[in-house]
Amino acid sequence: MGVAGFVLALLGLIFCWVPVLNWILWALGLIFSIIGVCKKNAKKGLAITGLILSCIGIIVIIILLAAVGGAAAAFM
Repeated sequence: MGVAGFVLALLGLIFCWVPVLNWILWALGLIFSIIGVCKKNAKKGLAITGLILSCIGIIVIIILLAAVGGAAAAFM
């Protein structure tokens, strides 16, 4: 689960400029990373990294939405 969360969070960060795909990858990466961190008797390094990447990803998504919204408001 930790590896899946890491990979999905990384893909979400790479494809953060794609409108719908970024939310899907971000949400799945966050969910799988949380599950990977909460599992007992598992290596948690990649799960924690996926969790951090998911947090960075949502910050990037919010910044991109604000930039696009500001640009759209400037042209109206």
